[in-house]
Amino acid sequence: MNYPRMLWRSALLLATLTTSLSAVAAPSPDSTTSQPTPVGTWRMVDDKTKLPKAIVEITQHGDTLEGRPIKLIRRPDQNPNPLCKKCDGERANQPVKGMTLLWGVKRDGDEWNGGHILDPGSGSVYRVKLIPSKDGKTMEVRGYLGISLFGRTQVWYRR
Repeated sequence: MNYPRMLWRSALLLATLTTSLSAVAAPSPDSTTSQPTPVGTWRMVDDKTKLPKAIVEITQHGDTLEGRPIKLIRRPDQNPNPLCKKCDGERANQPVKGMTLLWGVKRDGDEWNGGHILDPGSGSVYRVKLIPSKDGKTMEVRGYLGISLFGRTQVWYRR
């Protein structure tokens, strides 16, 4: 028997197996892309009434997200095309439907934050954090002033 040759083959086989197994077990560099993102259409629900308010479409532009209501869900006694009467600047007295209400949001691990969200009812602009659920069917939308502790969270539902 040629022991040096057997030893060499065994070492080569072990090295090949180790390399193959580590390549299978290692996460791919883009494994974060498999996590649910906020991109898509969402049903926004009113905090107080628990009734649907709008369908919001969130799109990605480069590394940031922005969102606009593409459909408003209104009661028969409500104006079907409300204007943002309490908004300032370019949004003042503009139709809420189609208006950019969410902007500048960037990925930060499992969360998306760093952007802003507009409440067209009050005209107030808040910082925002988006946290999609693991299954991607719901998303926590947290609007806040200063730090996230001082804010309010809504749950949006994927359409």
